Amino acid sequence: MDKIAFLGLGSMGAPMAHRLLAAGHPLTVWNRTRHKAAPLVAAGAHLADGPADAVRDADVVITMLADPAAAHAVAESVLPALRPGAHWIDTSTVGPDTIRELAARLPEGVALTDAPVMGSVDRAAAGELWILAGGPLPVPVRTVLGHLGDITECGAPGSGAALKLVLINAVIGGVALVSETLKLGRALGLPADLVRTELSKGPLSGAVARTFAEASHFPLALAAKDVSLATAHTPLPLLETVHELLTADPESAAQDLSRLRP
Repeated sequence: MDKIAFLGLGSMGAPMAHRLLAAGHPLTVWNRTRHKAAPLVAAGAHLADGPADAVRDADVVITMLADPAAAHAVAESVLPALRPGAHWIDTSTVGPDTIRELAARLPEGVALTDAPVMGSVDRAAAGELWILAGGPLPVPVRTVLGHLGDITECGAPGSGAALKLVLINAVIGGVALVSETLKLGRALGLPADLVRTELSKGPLSGAVARTFAEASHFPLALAAKDVSLATAHTPLPLLETVHELLTADPESAAQDLSRLRP
C-alpha cells in the first residue's frame, strides 16, 4: 500500500484521512492545530512534526487546506522535501491560478493533480465525494482517490480547480436565491412549509436541499472565499452581491451556509 501523507485535518480533511487509514494505507498526518490529529493518531496514524517531515517518505501527498494563502505557506515547507516519484494531490478549493503556480515550482520527478471535491463532511465520511480531477491520474492516484468518492476527469492541470469554482458558486448562489424566495414567501403571508415543498419540486430542488441540510458544514467564510476566487476571473454581478451577503455579519463567519435561510 502506498504511504500517504495527509496535510490539513479540518472538517473535511479529517474524515477523508480516516477513510484512507481504514483502507489500510500507512498514513502520516499533519495539521497546524495539532490536537485535531489526535483521533487519527489513536486510530493508527503517525503524527508528523511539520509539513516537511510528513511528506519526506510519502508516495502520495494529499492537502486539504483552507485557501490559496494556506496552500502557498505549506508549499514552502513541502516542495523541498518531496522525493522523486512522489505525487501531490491537492483537494483544496484554491482556484486554477494557485494550482498552476504550485505546479510550476515542483521538483523534478514530482507530479501534481488538482482534485477538489464537491460534498460536505457527511459525504467525506461515507467516501461519497464528487472528485474533480485535473492533471495526471496514474494508478496510485486513482486508487487513493477511489477511497474518497467518484472521480470526474476534467482535463489539464488546473481544470479540476476551475470546474470546482463553477460548481461551488452555483451551489452558493442557489442557496442565496432560495433564501431570498423563502423571505419573499414569508412577506406574502405564505406558509413556510408550502413554499419549501413547492420549491423542492422545481429546478432549485438541489439548492433547497442544501439550504436545509443539517449534516453539512460549509462555513460562510469559506463560501465567501470561493466567491472571491470566482469573481477574480470575470465580472459576476450576482455573485458579487452574494459575497456582500456572506460577509455582512463577521460574527457568523464560522456558521454553515444554511445560515442564510431566513
